[in-house]
Amino acid sequence: MRFSVALISLALLAASPSQADEANVSVALTGLDGQAGAVTLDELAALPRATVSAEQHGAAHAFEGALLTDILARVGAPSGKAIHGAEMTDVIIVEARDGYKIALDLAGTDATIRKDRVILADRMDGAPIGPETGPFRLVVEGDLRPARSVRMVKQIRLERLH
Repeated sequence: MRFSVALISLALLAASPSQADEANVSVALTGLDGQAGAVTLDELAALPRATVSAEQHGAAHAFEGALLTDILARVGAPSGKAIHGAEMTDVIIVEARDGYKIALDLAGTDATIRKDRVILADRMDGAPIGPETGPFRLVVEGDLRPARSVRMVKQIRLERLH
């Protein structure tokens, strides 16, 4: 009996992620030219922070993270006055671990074009977002429905519509 308890305890300990593993969790990024990158929890925490309010299951919550435009700059995404002409057809595809996907227009995420912000959040109401819905969540400020708020984000890629 003691051996079984010890064996189960060891298995649970081996299966639980360490703090180092959690810091290495990342979102894969792909730019228009195929440039690949990623952002980890530690890297996200080091970027300039923004806080937005959004509803989740009928209750308002404060989400904290980095602006999506700052994250996409890592893979060469245009921003500001560089978004014109062909760039107006650029879309962002955000995919979750459970397969849920949404599309946003790049121009609609830029602060020079739209006042409401889009962030990749790692904190909700002052605490880290737990593994059941995180650790990364895309939050679109000002949306009347949370359909574009993606939990468990695993990948963000840019595509140009022609």
